[in-house]
Amino acid sequence: MTVNIDYARYMTVMLELTDVSAGICCTPLVGEPLTAGEAEQLATTMKALADPTRLRLLSIVAASENTEACVCDLIEPLGLSQPTVSHHLKILTVAGFLTRSKRGTWAYFTLVPGALDRISQVLAAS
Repeated sequence: MTVNIDYARYMTVMLELTDVSAGICCTPLVGEPLTAGEAEQLATTMKALADPTRLRLLSIVAASENTEACVCDLIEPLGLSQPTVSHHLKILTVAGFLTRSKRGTWAYFTLVPGALDRISQVLAAS
């Protein structure tokens, strides 16, 4: 009786793969996955961060004294017009990263404590 060595190796590998994949197929969850609503909210929040200008704005505000900056101080470092900077600040405010307060004719933006921690916690739990 002649045995094809390639066929024998193939069958051995296939049996090993079958044994390994049997255990992987039904791995139980060990934590709570995001709900549809949580995923939608997180996606909106992450979209706000998915822009280089907005990341720079957050960085500038976070590096400012008392984690607060006037919109007038954010225009020059970015090299953008005031309406464009205000647009980006509004997106960050709606997403919950900044708060806005008006003083005279200027708006001041403050980093929300723990806002960036929320993102890292969700990602670390995944």
